Amino acid sequence: MTSQSVQDPAQMGEDDMGESFGPLPVSKLEDFGISSSDCKKLAEAGYNTVESIAFTPKKNLLLVKGISEAKADKVLAEAAKLVPMGFTTATEFHARRNELISITTGSKNLDAILGGGMETGSITELYGEFRTGKSQLCHTLAVTCQLPVDMGGGEGKCLFIDTEGTFRPVRLLAVAERYGLNGEEVLDNVAYARAYNSDHQLQLLMQASAMMAESRFSLLIVDSLTSLYRTDFSGRGELSARQMHLAKFLRGLMRLADEFGVAVVITNQVVAQVDGATAFTADAKKPIGGNIVAHASTTRLSLRKGRGNQRICRIADSPCLPEADAVFSIGPEGIIDPVSSAQYNPHPGFGRPSEACDESLTTFILFYASRVPL
Repeated sequence: MTSQSVQDPAQMGEDDMGESFGPLPVSKLEDFGISSSDCKKLAEAGYNTVESIAFTPKKNLLLVKGISEAKADKVLAEAAKLVPMGFTTATEFHARRNELISITTGSKNLDAILGGGMETGSITELYGEFRTGKSQLCHTLAVTCQLPVDMGGGEGKCLFIDTEGTFRPVRLLAVAERYGLNGEEVLDNVAYARAYNSDHQLQLLMQASAMMAESRFSLLIVDSLTSLYRTDFSGRGELSARQMHLAKFLRGLMRLADEFGVAVVITNQVVAQVDGATAFTADAKKPIGGNIVAHASTTRLSLRKGRGNQRICRIADSPCLPEADAVFSIGPEGIIDPVSSAQYNPHPGFGRPSEACDESLTTFILFYASRVPL
């Protein structure tokens, strides 16, 4: 298969990316009476776009060195003129929603329940045990986000924040070969950073904002969201501080999704429930982060293991998608549809019993027969 060239979004002309698309650079405020030195100070503090300033409370701007209260009022007033933040009709909002694109996961089954794939401009959370396919799905998305829109891509680069050290470029090359893309160009379009503590993880978002202001990105991945928080904050005494820090990081992710329209995908670990409610639940595990993460995530996907290399994804929470299950597999070329999905029942005990249920039932009968005297 001939390798296709991945177009660098930064090289697109004005015909491809007009002024009506994307956020406005903070330097735009110079046309409205804001000095270049003040614009530079704001950019150095992480406010690289006019939208980021418009979405920021005044007290946060006052923390920027060299920005007085009078300057903050002036900056916010000018930013509000450039960024529409008032009421609009549901018709206009619906029209904007229809323009959103989705990034394919590589599996038609998974794309079907997600309405086309990972939605841009929102946060999608993947949670589950180890070996449920969270990182593998992230690796596949890091490549598919670079595909043209008509192929299910986002025509943009990927920014990957790795907190567990599980990022492997060789997996991207395998997925790129599947789609006939040039492997070297695919790797060049992925900006990778390893986070070593929760503070560093938060600092990387500031760098991400600056990079997104300079080039076209369509996907931001954080794998995983809570890994460093579990070690940096221990015990109930630090629970409040952990949740506040985590909420600040999630707010930064939401800001990037709003400003740049990127799809944000985060992975999350699970923890066993130890309360009395476990007796009434089929799966006694819950995602880490509590209500802070639950409220920040637009869509929550629960992943669990199936038979062999098959995995099951369930839509646990979404503002518009119904609860549904999809079976997918992990192959050498990334996330794919299972070869024999029609023969697999994701709910053992309903309909025809699975082979696992047959084996368990046989084992139980033999064990019971050996205990009961004739």
